[in-house]
Amino acid sequence: MIRRHHTLLLALLAMAGVIPVQRRIDASLGGFRAQEGVLYVWSGEHIRKLSPGFENLMADIYWLRTVQYFGGVRVFSREKRYELLEPLVNITISLDPRFEMAYRYGAVFLCEPRPVGAGNPRAGVALLERGVRTMPGSWRLRQDLGFFLFFFLGDAQRASQVLLDAARIPGAPFFLETLAADLLGRSGERETARKIWTRLSEEWAEGTLKWNAQHQLRYLDALDALDLVRAAAAEFQVRSGRPPSSLGELRGSGARLPLVDPDGFPWAYNPAAGAVAISRESTLWRANVGTPGE
Repeated sequence: MIRRHHTLLLALLAMAGVIPVQRRIDASLGGFRAQEGVLYVWSGEHIRKLSPGFENLMADIYWLRTVQYFGGVRVFSREKRYELLEPLVNITISLDPRFEMAYRYGAVFLCEPRPVGAGNPRAGVALLERGVRTMPGSWRLRQDLGFFLFFFLGDAQRASQVLLDAARIPGAPFFLETLAADLLGRSGERETARKIWTRLSEEWAEGTLKWNAQHQLRYLDALDALDLVRAAAAEFQVRSGRPPSSLGELRGSGARLPLVDPDGFPWAYNPAAGAVAISRESTLWRANVGTPGE
């Protein structure tokens, strides 16, 4: 996990300075275990003062301690509470504020639900936000922040904006914009997602990317149409005391509804439950939309 390659001489000189420092830290802790006690007595700033010129190497050492602590709790601890995880990560990035790996993996350790991780997504997101402020040119940190905002905190609007900001950083992959639109579509923020996909469809040349953007727009149209059909079926059931025997019965009742999706496939319908969904035969079907009866 050590990130930097030192020459043999530099490594020897560094270790000559670091070993006494680490012994001094551990010896001051009395009966406490070195790894755990450090967190109650020391901070990154304390360690920085004791090891001038060796901050990056000390950050590597504390990152190794972080990984060892996380792995040890995950494998051997019964309670798996990870109390020392956040302080260890904070010591690491205090020693080396540009240690990108510590931000990214530290956020994973913090965000993952117990017993896999610490189950503290807000701390993980805060860690990534700190990394973004320190390294505004890192699209990877913004990408992770966008993912974690969506998957752990459910904030699709902010996640999408973070991904769009990441996409503007030189060297960032083009797919970040498509991810932003996809997250909005998944969360029900269809109008904002539609604006992004429309812009991408207009900007991209003919080919796979343009086709994908147009396909995503048809998918959003399918969801809008599906909402109308489902609402009409629910209203019919309230009025008649039973689900419609077929979707054609909705049209027969005077409702003007699309009975096929934007790609021309009829909706899948379960008359026993009155459930309507995009057909599995359709090019627009996705697993998270649901199937009749679910």
